[in-house]
Amino acid sequence: MHIHGNTFIVTGGASGLGEATVRELVQHGANVAIFDINDEGAENLAQQLGKQVFAAGKVDVTSEEAVKTALDKTVAQFGRIAGVINCGGVASAAKIARRGKSSHTMTLDLFDFTVRVNLIGTFNVCRQVAQIMANQDAFTEDGERGVIINTASVACTDGQAGQVAYAASKGGVASMTLPMARDLAPAGIRVMTIAPGIFETNMTSHMNEAAKAKIIKDAIFPERMGRPHEYSMLVRHIIENSMLSGEIIRIDGASRLGKL
Repeated sequence: MHIHGNTFIVTGGASGLGEATVRELVQHGANVAIFDINDEGAENLAQQLGKQVFAAGKVDVTSEEAVKTALDKTVAQFGRIAGVINCGGVASAAKIARRGKSSHTMTLDLFDFTVRVNLIGTFNVCRQVAQIMANQDAFTEDGERGVIINTASVACTDGQAGQVAYAASKGGVASMTLPMARDLAPAGIRVMTIAPGIFETNMTSHMNEAAKAKIIKDAIFPERMGRPHEYSMLVRHIIENSMLSGEIIRIDGASRLGKL
């Protein structure tokens, strides 16, 4: 799949891994539609990067109607859709119970919210984008009609204390990879998942230095957090390499998270 001249959707594209992905794709000649709940941030980025980028408005990925409206706008703006990169998500941290009295425990509402955004929101976007791509003309001689790249996390297997909701949501994203690839293969659509370790994003910017040091020590090499550009480089390779489908790729400096 070529990047240049084709159109890709990036959820969570106004910041973090999503923003880096938008910049990477634009740099290589793509048109990009940003789906983000932060419509102001998406619009600012679109203005900065020029006419190749379209801010689709305030897009709640958990809303079927909001995603449909954004997709209709994207098709009207750019035409065929070559792929979607799902970077939108939330982080939550709370243990499910503690000894003694504590208000800081995992509530059902917080668990539901985390799973709804990270897992159900990802599925909602995948399902609707896939339906559009399945009915397009193929982009390649292999019959490829699109690529879906989802974002899980190393927490899906290495979840730390307080990450029950987050790990469950990202585990669901990882588990969808192969069956979704099998579902969509007859339509010429590839499905891949990236499982990042700890990256320098808005989610980690609020961590204190002691917490960051504990996490970084779990990396084998390099001993630092990942940089968003390194994630976006992997996105680019997945798009361009048609033999990649149905797999989860960790990008984490060989880290294995400790219990924290």
